[in-house]
Amino acid sequence: MSAFLGYLLPFLFVLALVVFVHEMGHFLVGRWLGVKVETFSLGFGPRIARIYDSKGTEWALSAIPLGGYVRFKGDSDASSKPDHAAAAAMGDEDRRDSFPHKSVAARAAIVAAGPFANFLLAFVIFACSFMLLGRTMVEPIIASVNESSPAAEAGFKPGDRVLAINGRKVESFDDVARRVSGTEDGESLTFTVLRGNQELTLLGKPIVYSRKTVLGTDRRPVMGFVGSRDPENQFVKRFGPGEAAQTAVHEIAFVVERTGAYVAGLFAGREKADQLSGPTRIAYISGKVAESGLGPLFMLAGILSISIGLINLLPVPMLDGGHLVFYAIEAVFGRPVSPRAQEISFRVGFGLVIMLMLFSTWNDITHLTGLAF
Repeated sequence: MSAFLGYLLPFLFVLALVVFVHEMGHFLVGRWLGVKVETFSLGFGPRIARIYDSKGTEWALSAIPLGGYVRFKGDSDASSKPDHAAAAAMGDEDRRDSFPHKSVAARAAIVAAGPFANFLLAFVIFACSFMLLGRTMVEPIIASVNESSPAAEAGFKPGDRVLAINGRKVESFDDVARRVSGTEDGESLTFTVLRGNQELTLLGKPIVYSRKTVLGTDRRPVMGFVGSRDPENQFVKRFGPGEAAQTAVHEIAFVVERTGAYVAGLFAGREKADQLSGPTRIAYISGKVAESGLGPLFMLAGILSISIGLINLLPVPMLDGGHLVFYAIEAVFGRPVSPRAQEISFRVGFGLVIMLMLFSTWNDITHLTGLAF
């Protein structure tokens, strides 16, 4: 039971934080724009607890803790599908605070506020972590070079210190790893290294290497050198507010870029779909990260928040991105998408979401079973 709670509690903490902030984005912008909020729920399904505020909004904690929703006046269900019949029957008084009767720009702003809040949460977590806890870094010193690797062919030797890649200065070995892993197929890199007192220029072309991780098959370009693990080559860098904010933006951009590259690789057949994770694997990872402390758990929450924001921006009906597509069509053609087309789209979107959840859960079971045995 203690082991179970060791995974469950960190998972619920991370998920509740990310979902609450996402839905609060919708809620705050909706109220600011004069839309009545009927329900704010953490979780789905039967209510565990509920209260009502002075504006009549139901604040609910529901039994299935795998998401949440904000239901505005004029919505037919938790997916924010409009209730066309009810909206058409509304009088002028009811239309004033009804979501379907707001302008296209207002509806788009309310929908986009959820993913935006997720990115904002990640920014706050990253920036505060860099300022308060700092960041443990490893000097960009090569400890060893694998035989017959691109690094060996390029002329790298143990003890080399990487100063720059393609003219861009590197500060830590993490910078080196990220620059290498971000190369395109067949792309060569120009390394500026310090060997003793001599500065050299080495040209290397990374190769793609696959390895099994807790997240699935990780395919990324590598050079074939290893950074120094000596404690004397490790340091903790603390950031001022400006640099922390800038670094946080770079972290978000890196996660977005890597996620986009992975999705593109899936469609191109370069990547395997076993990295698509469901609640079980996220719970497992949350428990493992929590063993290192609250700081790493918050950092995981920041990464998950970015992922939730990106997923919700996908142009799939039921998700925020699908709603934004409908509003874009309405803005271009001057009329909303027909109720029949919206109904069909929402059913297709619901099917896609269910299929993705089942597939990711199967991924979790097969992967974690493999780890166990």
